Amino acid sequence: MKRLTDEEVMLDVSRGNLDAMAHIFERYNKRLYNFYFQMIRDKDACEDMTQAVFYKVMRYRTSYKGGQFVSWIFKIARNVFSDHYQKSKKTSNTENLEFVASNNADSKIERNDDIAHLHYALNILNKEEKELIILNRFQGIKYDKIADIIGSSEGAVKVKIHRIIKKLKTVYLETI
Repeated sequence: MKRLTDEEVMLDVSRGNLDAMAHIFERYNKRLYNFYFQMIRDKDACEDMTQAVFYKVMRYRTSYKGGQFVSWIFKIARNVFSDHYQKSKKTSNTENLEFVASNNADSKIERNDDIAHLHYALNILNKEEKELIILNRFQGIKYDKIADIIGSSEGAVKVKIHRIIKKLKTVYLETI
């Protein structure tokens, strides 16, 4: 049997074949969770937001009319994250960056120290910068698809990511 593309599966879901949603879930569950985890490092919140994305995909399935599915689902994911971010901003103070860095750096393995330091540097970035780096470098999403997700041009995305990487290198090296 031929493996269907994400777009073909989602079109099938949008036409009413809800069983096909299991394929979408299998393909994107870990990817979305990892996207959120790189942003906030809170397992419970990541699980909740991942679940919210799939709920919205099901709820708004008829609005999918084709096009790049990865762009469509990550637009939903960004909106879910934005909602979560706004709610958490209202209910609590900004996360203590030193606590996150020290919490991640407690491990005695040098590699874990480097990873903790990288996450500390990532937390220095603003929300939009961090999101672009995670989409591109951690999720492996191409510039054109990111441009579609955020509603920008591919060239602008390349420039932004280049500048963010330069900033991230500076922050990382200054705090090492």
